[in-house]
Amino acid sequence: MPSTAARVVLVTGVSRLIGARVATALQADPGIERVIGVDTVPPTAPLGRTEFVRVDIRRPSIAKVIASARVDTVIHLNLVTSPSAPRSKVKEVNVIGTMQLLAACQRSPDVRKLVVRSSAAVYGSSPMDPAVFTEEDEPVEPPTSGYAKDAVEVEGYVRGLQRRRSDLVVSVLRFANLLGPGVDSPLTRYLRMPVVPTVLGFDPRLQFLHEDDGTEVLRRMTVEDHPGCYNVAGDGVMLLSQVLRRAGRSQLPLPSRSMSVVGDLGRRFAGMSGFSPELLRWLTYGRVVDTGRLVSELSWRPKYGTEAALADFVSSQGLGPGRPLQLIDRLTDALHRG
Repeated sequence: MPSTAARVVLVTGVSRLIGARVATALQADPGIERVIGVDTVPPTAPLGRTEFVRVDIRRPSIAKVIASARVDTVIHLNLVTSPSAPRSKVKEVNVIGTMQLLAACQRSPDVRKLVVRSSAAVYGSSPMDPAVFTEEDEPVEPPTSGYAKDAVEVEGYVRGLQRRRSDLVVSVLRFANLLGPGVDSPLTRYLRMPVVPTVLGFDPRLQFLHEDDGTEVLRRMTVEDHPGCYNVAGDGVMLLSQVLRRAGRSQLPLPSRSMSVVGDLGRRFAGMSGFSPELLRWLTYGRVVDTGRLVSELSWRPKYGTEAALADFVSSQGLGPGRPLQLIDRLTDALHRG
């Protein structure tokens, strides 16, 4: 359903990959008069006609930005997923920042639409999970830590805003794990390890979302009205063993209690951020979501399926069959130099 109100759009987290890409896509729309990008650090690349404002969404000053620009549409992408930063700081940004932003939206008479990037991690990962999660399903074992728990809290605050401002058009997008040439995440660092540890006795079912499709679905939710909660993932499912074969990675099956030790080594030598509890559960039990609601509502489906998203990432990183030995040699050299 076309929207007539998206004229002044504010994008949080604009200095990160998806934030910058969404802002760039929106500024190309002739129907949008202004795109305002906010973050705590300046973007590393030019954003065209997007107006950058350096502001911390944890502070009340975000309300001044929204009010002074008469923002009518807010795209909230400023959720930190990496466990490398101190946990207290990450939670502040994810939860306290969201609370401040939503409070500003509630008070503004101009805001009429809110789009929130959430995560399929809200479903958790458990041996008792359904084969496929729909948006109505509750997690069998709710996340108890990290970004996944933050995402659950963020969605709770969004529902609270909807009760207080029933006039708002609110769209919540539960993204599967992002892949693509520009993505740097705990998952992509894991897949770049020369020898990849896996949990002994488990081969989880996984889904991916290409960064191009993540950008496009956020653009569509901005320029059209699609209230509700939607799972977002590429078509198809892959086993972790298939993923690693396509990436040319050698597996090292380990008992689950040994994975954290290897994660610490990865942090030291491979630029990883370790294995968070939620990542370990995902690598053990996996997760698959149903995207039928999104496809039906938008009459659109992601261009890249799960396999195609992985293939594009593998190609962009110079990975694939025949590559592991070269990288193992490189890691060995680094160990000798250290």
